[in-house]
Amino acid sequence: MISDEKQKVLQVFAQGRELYKQRSFSDAMKKFAEALKIDNEDGPSKVYYARCKLYLENPPPPEWDGVFTMKTK
Repeated sequence: MISDEKQKVLQVFAQGRELYKQRSFSDAMKKFAEALKIDNEDGPSKVYYARCKLYLENPPPPEWDGVFTMKTK
């Protein structure tokens, strides 16, 4: 069974992912930060938070399909 805390993290993360797919990176970052306040060890929220930060600094091309492409190791 999933704890109430983890269910809340999953719910907030899902909201962040939806915003991420819509290219609303600033709003998505806020959702991932909210998830991390609940569980600061949530790996997916950490990853997507960092990706949002990258995309705010260097926006993806207009034809971006939501897939993250690593450019460095």
